[in-house]
Amino acid sequence: MNLNLSGHHLDITPAIRDYVVSKLVRVTRHFDHVIDVNVVLSVDKLRQHVTANLHIRGKDIHAECVEPDMYAAIDALADKLDRQVLKYKEKRNGHRRDPVPARRRSRTAPAQAKRPR
Repeated sequence: MNLNLSGHHLDITPAIRDYVVSKLVRVTRHFDHVIDVNVVLSVDKLRQHVTANLHIRGKDIHAECVEPDMYAAIDALADKLDRQVLKYKEKRNGHRRDPVPARRRSRTAPAQAKRPR
């Protein structure tokens, strides 16, 4: 997984970088075919805005969150990404179910023949 972490009006500290990486591990634990993750952290006065684009094969997943605390915004973003990845994974794997087997006649019960009317 390639992680691109950038800050808008914010310096990315090693503590914030480690926190984002630790939260995104949960997403890769559920679905390990993640190619790229782009995370943008921005600050506007009292609003902490976090945006993430997750690139997986066949789909791009986008999530964003605004909170008064940066760590709370990262937590909420990780929850949103996790829900979206699980939904995508269920849709992708849901089409591979085994078809329901056709009912068979039991050998002990005689087959009912059609009577002419």
